[in-house]
Amino acid sequence: MKKYSIEKPETEWKEQLSEEQFRVLRKKGTEAPHTGKYNMHFEDGEYFCAGCGEKLFDSEAKFDSGCGWPSFDKALDGKIEYVQDKSFGMIRTEILCANCGGHFGHVFDDGPTETGQRYCVNSASINFNK
Repeated sequence: MKKYSIEKPETEWKEQLSEEQFRVLRKKGTEAPHTGKYNMHFEDGEYFCAGCGEKLFDSEAKFDSGCGWPSFDKALDGKIEYVQDKSFGMIRTEILCANCGGHFGHVFDDGPTETGQRYCVNSASINFNK
């Protein structure tokens, strides 16, 4: 198992995170589509890991994919770990925080921009600063 810069016992994560953040970030949960606070959020600023505060995405990378989750066409270099996910009878690429191992969602090769990427991210896993 990979060693992360920030590692904490489950009890500390439970104290630090909301119940929903813990379920998504630490237990690889998914929020219901069209329910996350950042799904249709398009202010200028930066998005950070809700677990450790690592900067992940700039607002310029965000777009409305219509999928029901916040979508980005690129992440900041070195901030995301990519892991093959074979759950639910399909093969996907899971995206994790390279700093703390928190689960964000998945990345797909069906994005409409020049990158061709769609980082499909749970709102519960990120924070935003203007």
